[in-house]
Amino acid sequence: MIKKLSFIFCCLVVLTSAKVKRTSSDKIQWLTIQEAAQKQKEHFKPIYIDLYTDWCHWCKVMDKETYQDRNVVNYLNDKFYAVRLNAETRDTITWKGKMYVYDPGYKINTFTLYITDYQPSFPTTVFLTDDKTAPIALSGYMKPNEMELMVKYVGEGAYNTQPFQVFQHNFHSSW
Repeated sequence: MIKKLSFIFCCLVVLTSAKVKRTSSDKIQWLTIQEAAQKQKEHFKPIYIDLYTDWCHWCKVMDKETYQDRNVVNYLNDKFYAVRLNAETRDTITWKGKMYVYDPGYKINTFTLYITDYQPSFPTTVFLTDDKTAPIALSGYMKPNEMELMVKYVGEGAYNTQPFQVFQHNFHSSW
């Protein structure tokens, strides 16, 4: 009987201490900007861009904390085509028929300048909604609960139907 209890106890210890393997649905399905543009042609959803640099401390914190939050992961995967974009990429980016290249003067890609209205800072969250609306760029680190208002404003399509102030006034956080 004691051996049986010891065996059960050991099994419980092993099972409860084992790390749960994360599935792909537990992570944001990051795309390149080109992949997002292609998917947007097939099925429209707004594009969410995480604009970062390799040297940015707060970009790394946001990656570890905000982009690991289950509410953020589920919402971005459901409502957006999520793109991770290194602002300093030397790759040529083609967007809406225009080519963007690395600018050695600014030391960033000119697509970064376009989507931030020539006011880059890092991290920056950018929403690309449609051809009629300019990119919406929000500078700075955001915790999940700080991000919720804006991602829901865009993700629910409220930006098409009501001013942000009205949405904000009626908004109730669930994260």
